[in-house]
Amino acid sequence: QVQLVESGGGLVQAGGSLRLSCAASGRTFSSYAMGWFRQAPGKEREFVAAINWSGGSTYYADSVKGRVTISRDKTKNTVYLQMSSLKPEDTAVYYCAGTSKYCSTYGCYSTTSNFGSWGQGTQVTVSS
Repeated sequence: QVQLVESGGGLVQAGGSLRLSCAASGRTFSSYAMGWFRQAPGKEREFVAAINWSGGSTYYADSVKGRVTISRDKTKNTVYLQMSSLKPEDTAVYYCAGTSKYCSTYGCYSTTSNFGSWGQGTQVTVSS
């Protein structure tokens, strides 16, 4: 497994931008698919975005498509989530996750149980 540490969360006004980072440790990071999930108070954890091991394929939830970009830098063992045009409904704790499971579909990447490594989360608050 890989160990994951998120950073970059904070308070931002609606319409603003944030970039979340997820630093991974472990030599298997380059072979892991990575994802971002979020959980708002009183709600279940939900899928935001994912990127495959090579970085060649990305997947996004409809709620963030066009406003969010996931990327990875294997030289830095880091995954990023660039968010723009933020809305109050984007307020949540954002979690980075990794999986060694082979996925090739949105359904696979968007399922939390397919991810075995999780970070501690970073709070994103969007004020109206």
